[in-house]
Amino acid sequence: MNRNLIPVVAVATLLSACAGGGQKTAENATPKFTGAAGEVKLMTLDPGHFHAGLIQKSMYGQIDPTVYVYAPEGDDVTQHLARIDGFNKRAENPTAWVEKVYTGADYLEKMLTEKPGNVMMVAGNNAKKTEYIQKAVEAGLNVFADKPMVITPEAFPVLEQAFKTAEEKGVLLYDIMTERHEITSIVQRDLANNTEVFGGLVDGTPEQPAVTKESVHHFSKMVAGNPLKRPAWFFDTAQQGEGIVDVTTHLVDLVQWGCFPEVILNKTDVQMISAKRWTTDISPVQFEKVTSLKEFPEYLKKDVADGNLKVYSNGEMIYKLKGKVAKVSVIWNFEAPEGTGDTHYSIMRGNICNVMIRQGQEEGYKPTVYIEATAASDLTAFEANLKKAVEVTIAANYPGLKLNKLSEKLWTVEIPAQYSVGHEAHFGQVTEFYLQYLKDGKLPEWEVPNMITKYYTTTEGLKMAKQ
Repeated sequence: MNRNLIPVVAVATLLSACAGGGQKTAENATPKFTGAAGEVKLMTLDPGHFHAGLIQKSMYGQIDPTVYVYAPEGDDVTQHLARIDGFNKRAENPTAWVEKVYTGADYLEKMLTEKPGNVMMVAGNNAKKTEYIQKAVEAGLNVFADKPMVITPEAFPVLEQAFKTAEEKGVLLYDIMTERHEITSIVQRDLANNTEVFGGLVDGTPEQPAVTKESVHHFSKMVAGNPLKRPAWFFDTAQQGEGIVDVTTHLVDLVQWGCFPEVILNKTDVQMISAKRWTTDISPVQFEKVTSLKEFPEYLKKDVADGNLKVYSNGEMIYKLKGKVAKVSVIWNFEAPEGTGDTHYSIMRGNICNVMIRQGQEEGYKPTVYIEATAASDLTAFEANLKKAVEVTIAANYPGLKLNKLSEKLWTVEIPAQYSVGHEAHFGQVTEFYLQYLKDGKLPEWEVPNMITKYYTTTEGLKMAKQ
């Protein structure tokens, strides 16, 4: 059996050769959580994506500082451990994680046999993720999973069954939806659900949807202050998934969460109208910059044409959700212009006004909320209602919000800097919610059916795009 100790100053040690020794959870017992310190024991499986590390950018009282890592040997786990080590060694608010590591070809079976923890965290190669989730819940483990949980229509029934198994086993299966914690998304959602201001969502058309969300991402970027090194498999859509089933997971989630808050949704609520996909071309020089590899691996050569790697990382789908037309699209460029980064655009069209999020050059590439009056019969009364919604109702939870008038029919919301914590900090916020759900022993009633509906939407979109 292949075992290797991976060096990391974060006190990485090898797991015991035998199951047991106080490390194995009782097979017939589902752990009950009380919120006590250290009662959540985390296991990280095959951490191939930097999101696995971001979960540990902060410490949590409920999570034991010893984390058990099971992974195949290679760069993925080495980079993950180096990232945790960096968090432990940073000058400001250092973490104190202790990583106990097992590497070997049987890493999945070893984790399921030994079970030194009670929550499995997974963020990595998406080709294997649905199987990882299925096996973990069958073993009675709670699962905290990075998106996407599934990347093909063929694997979608496996995920559906995993949710049923999780319910039977009394464990919580949950995905990490960081964008719900972005303050501009929260403000947009709250305004769109204020009937007096918004007037309800219009039905929309394919040409002018009721809600549009567009996300622009970049292969070359900085994470935790360092240039991100991407694994070569990230560029293989058979392993990472196409853009239409990857980043759009967040966008579809925001459509559901924003348009129908806490409403239980079902697959029958979704009607796909159109979908398309297209490639981003990556040159050998660009590929080397982000992977440190001078050549495309053999498994990527099927996607090489005219010397460039063609990655189906872009996608768009238009669909109806409970009769409302939604459009989501994701675009991947290689690198953002200097001083910029990933961007998000969103518009929700109401019967009285539109609520938008823009993040372009005019906004200094910072997400900004705008409100545009479109059918207000009395603009003075509308502005008074809008001011109350922003500075009283929403500000009750987020003090300091302020409405600023830009023109006769256009306003923006001034948001104190303390609420704009950034993408990386959102992982800690989602984790805190998940810890509370573990303590409660359940997810909100709408979460599971809506996760199923979300992944049905993305996989159906891929199916239509490939026809």
